[in-house]
Amino acid sequence: MYGEGEQIPFIDVPEGEEDPAMLFIFVNRKSSETELGPHGEELPVYDMSLRQYVDMSILSEKLTPEDYDKVRAVLGLEKRSTAAKKGKEITQKIASNVTKENNT
Repeated sequence: MYGEGEQIPFIDVPEGEEDPAMLFIFVNRKSSETELGPHGEELPVYDMSLRQYVDMSILSEKLTPEDYDKVRAVLGLEKRSTAAKKGKEITQKIASNVTKENNT
């Protein structure tokens, strides 16, 4: 499901069903061209591209750590170990700030 103004689309997965492993999405972009419609009106021409989005947790489970890091690099992400270390540091800072706020 996706609504205008929404940043993240979501999928309602019924109870007992598995999460999708991959999503196929058509991305439509209006081109600068037009064509005549059924009543002679000008209609925009759209360029359609099929995109595939994959559940990274499946890749993480099925690929070697080296191959998984190659996929991450292609997507512009850091190695998993680097990202995990940074995430842990952020979590520790948040926990420290929350503790400080609760003690004041």
